[in-house]
Amino acid sequence: MNNPGTPTLDQLRILLAIVDSGSFAGAGRKLNRAVSVISYGIANLETQLGLTLFEREGTRKPKLTVAGRAVLAEARSVAQGIDGLRATVKGLLDGLEAEVDLAVDVMLPAERLGQVLRDFAAQFPTVQLRLHVEALGAVTAMVLDGTSVIGLSGPLSAGVEGIESRLAGSVPMVPVAAPDHPLGQMTLIPPGAGREHIQLVLTDRSRFTEGQDYSVVSPKTWRLADLGAKHALLRQGIGWGNMPLQMIEGDLMAGTLVRLVMPDHIGGTYRFSGIWRRDTPPGPAASWLLDQFVTLGAGDRELEEMADI
Repeated sequence: MNNPGTPTLDQLRILLAIVDSGSFAGAGRKLNRAVSVISYGIANLETQLGLTLFEREGTRKPKLTVAGRAVLAEARSVAQGIDGLRATVKGLLDGLEAEVDLAVDVMLPAERLGQVLRDFAAQFPTVQLRLHVEALGAVTAMVLDGTSVIGLSGPLSAGVEGIESRLAGSVPMVPVAAPDHPLGQMTLIPPGAGREHIQLVLTDRSRFTEGQDYSVVSPKTWRLADLGAKHALLRQGIGWGNMPLQMIEGDLMAGTLVRLVMPDHIGGTYRFSGIWRRDTPPGPAASWLLDQFVTLGAGDRELEEMADI
């Protein structure tokens, strides 16, 4: 019966660095060590485990063996667990934050944001707040790069490596136009009619939306990074586009915008998530903020027949 030795955390980090960087030299640069030290560390790890982790012949780049791939998955789990442990202890030692940086998706209803921040000010009078209102993938980007410790993001945060999340409600997105816009004057809009007119599309500069379009139907588009500007242009009849229902309910009642009944584009459900970096869990005040957004979001009602955006 073979009993493997116990690898060190340093050996596991060397393994992860080789795989993530694609080479022994890259791992050396990442860990600020000589290539000979990286090679020695892997050799010791293989000896400890009694396994060959990398192919040694027929390949120029490090290639994991079948056993290496199995060990890699466990090594990532161990490293993430240690990162989580250290971050949790740091939070306990640090206590209450002096400041919280919060990034929120521009689609989040303003009334909800105001309610949560009003209660936050009363609950944590000594904690300063920095608020960033961003579009699409920019919220996730700010959390990843450490600009914000927590975020209220749209669906683009799903599956991003290093990000933890909690569901925090949703908002219906519906297509609208001004009443004097050609689409706004149609009682029955034929399929494909939206392609004949300018569609106003919200965009951002983050890498998460680079080369991608969401709910874009028309080849004629105007791209805007500001939801308020999009709202204003819609009311001017310049084009049509999707808007969060709560934001334009007053316009629908006043007749300054009309909801478009488009058979091939009924809108969709835009879901929110409270997010943070896995290695930087939120402190007490930031956790309280996340809890409030999650609690309020649990009561959101979704429109029937709408798929997720």
